[in-house]
Amino acid sequence: MFISDFHLRRLLLLRRLVGLLGCVVILAFSASGQAGTIVRVSTSVGDYSIEFLDESAPATVQNFLNYVRRGDYNATYLHRVPDDFVVQGGAYRFQPYVGPVDVPTDPPVINEFGASNIRGTVAMAKIDGDPDSATNQWFVNLSDNTSLDTSNGGFTVFGSVLGNGMAVLDTINGLNKISLGFKAQDAPFITGVYNDPRDLVYMNVSVVERYSEAAHVFESNSGLLITSVNVNNDEDIVSLYLRQIPSSSGLQLQVDPGSVIARTSFSGIATYSASDNRLRIPSLEVNQNGQVMVLSNVLFELTDPDALIFTLVSYDQ
Repeated sequence: MFISDFHLRRLLLLRRLVGLLGCVVILAFSASGQAGTIVRVSTSVGDYSIEFLDESAPATVQNFLNYVRRGDYNATYLHRVPDDFVVQGGAYRFQPYVGPVDVPTDPPVINEFGASNIRGTVAMAKIDGDPDSATNQWFVNLSDNTSLDTSNGGFTVFGSVLGNGMAVLDTINGLNKISLGFKAQDAPFITGVYNDPRDLVYMNVSVVERYSEAAHVFESNSGLLITSVNVNNDEDIVSLYLRQIPSSSGLQLQVDPGSVIARTSFSGIATYSASDNRLRIPSLEVNQNGQVMVLSNVLFELTDPDALIFTLVSYDQ
């Protein structure tokens, strides 16, 4: 069979990437001492990560992970951010022409209060007068809210924000807010003037193997690419997930439509142009079992527009 120079170069490129994913050259390690499960929260203004207290709040952690692994928190909005108190969400999505839609809840989880509700800790929301009523709503403490330790049986802290993640939450806290009723109390929005619920701050949540503050991350074991993209020169700016799919045509990733949320722009954002169907990621952190490499000028092509499938074209190391 005749193989053109172009296809030969592409084949060698894909083989090289596969080799890189399994290479033993380690550019960085996950932080030492991280014993708990880690999730990454991608919001309309930036990403942050949470490490869980798996041992001291096991039922609460498992309850939260059940929602995460079903994708229940994806494309939900932050409905309650009272100034300098908490950033709360997990309960509602916005559906056009319908309005707020409740995220289905699992049975309430038993209260496991232990750690104090200090700044940077993550806790479950619950119904007044019922300590064992937490379901899917959760919050990050923006201040040392130790009064929550003695209220309603104590609010269960089950994780803490890692690294510089509180900078993202402080940004959310500083946004203008609007109150639209019970399902949007002190809800922050990203536009100068509030127009409709599409302006609210949305989030996605995924389990990750390694803590990272990189803007674009690909975890080869799970096949998850977390990225943010400027589409057609500011036509849309979004954060989203792409997931690896089985393929005999090299590395292919498919957009998860349920993860597409509005995003503010930043230096180093990826770009997509419909003029050439190319997705360009300036710097991509690739992780496999804690072994990490950074690829630059990563280029994907939209090869199946109907299924939103992208195929790797090239990259620099």
